[in-house]
Amino acid sequence: MCSSDLKRYKTNLVSLLTFISLLVIAMDSARASLPASFKFVGSGHGHGVGFSQMGAKGQALAGKSAVEIVKYYFPQADVTPVADTQLIRVNTAHQINSVKFSVINEQPSNPAGINLTDMAVSGAAVNLISKPIQFMISGNQIIATSNGATLGTSNLWSMTLSSPNSYFVQNVSGTVTKLKYGTIQLRGVAVKGKGFLIEVTDSMRLHDEYLYGIGEVPSIWPSAAIQAQIIASRTFALSRMEKIRPDCDCHIYSHKYDQVYGGYYKELDPKYGAKWRAAVDATATDAQNGLAITINGVPINIYFFASSGGNTQRAIDVWGRDIPYLDSVPDPWSLDKKVNPKYAKWVRVVPQDVMAKAFKLPNVFRYQIDSRTKTGSVLNITAYSTTGEKATLPVGIFKTAVKLPSSWFDLPPRN
Repeated sequence: MCSSDLKRYKTNLVSLLTFISLLVIAMDSARASLPASFKFVGSGHGHGVGFSQMGAKGQALAGKSAVEIVKYYFPQADVTPVADTQLIRVNTAHQINSVKFSVINEQPSNPAGINLTDMAVSGAAVNLISKPIQFMISGNQIIATSNGATLGTSNLWSMTLSSPNSYFVQNVSGTVTKLKYGTIQLRGVAVKGKGFLIEVTDSMRLHDEYLYGIGEVPSIWPSAAIQAQIIASRTFALSRMEKIRPDCDCHIYSHKYDQVYGGYYKELDPKYGAKWRAAVDATATDAQNGLAITINGVPINIYFFASSGGNTQRAIDVWGRDIPYLDSVPDPWSLDKKVNPKYAKWVRVVPQDVMAKAFKLPNVFRYQIDSRTKTGSVLNITAYSTTGEKATLPVGIFKTAVKLPSSWFDLPPRN
């Protein structure tokens, strides 16, 4: 190697080492300033499509009727009577190993028990059981025991109450649900990778028995807001009556991923139980029909949520498919702190490790919001790590992973 080549080699080596040194310093500096957490400021609670529950509350306080409230959020639809005396099968316990049922007598002078039937046996006899019954999965069968004695083994049990002046108490690992109406059924169902587990369902009349237990909004709310929710809930249930879903042995789940069904506790409330029942009854047009949200006489596939960031969302912005009657309308009541004290404005702090896990990055140095809907809610978000990696998430996945109440965040502060 000639001297000039050697000189150029040394010069290039020094430049490379200098670059590496500066890069290391920059990376060390980035690590040193790595945020310990990220602060998000936003509004609203839920996906924002369809019927706003806080909006309904605000409109009711302003004197609007239940029908006016519903039609405001679904201007292309009608509110009409629909036959609703069908039996709806509601899942009250999903994929469990065991459950206990007992009976509470509302009139102690007229004690009640449980009519227990093995439905897997043709012509099986009904057994009246006065003690609590424990059901446990064993292989592909459900063993029923009471007071230490085995009552039988079956893949399909059925229970009813022997007196209308009583109700069931369902207990799954300490989680209690009170059920008064219809027929309880326990079925052993094969679950991929888990063997057989128990599905518990309650089949009851949609018209009143099911709606009496809806737990979507508080009974203390104005009657018009409750009635609007009942109309929405009746519509939701009717739209899901086509078939029994094999994943739950039901038409509908009792939790928020369908709509919240709490059972008899709504009616048991000593102060507001009668008010809730009255609101349900007010939405019935006669003994066989109740008000529902319809287009051409057919109940629509409805969605509802707690509150928005000031406008409801279009279905196409949230789920990528256009549903014409699920358009955006102003929802200012959701931003009223008197109507919506918890979510008119919220602040959440997300730790560094939670943020990094959400994006599947070694860490998150910074993030940016890539796109928003016309209502200002986030569509996609990208994060960058100190190592130069980046990852982009749709807002639905992101907000679930870091537990943000809605996709309206990093909005300007509101007074």
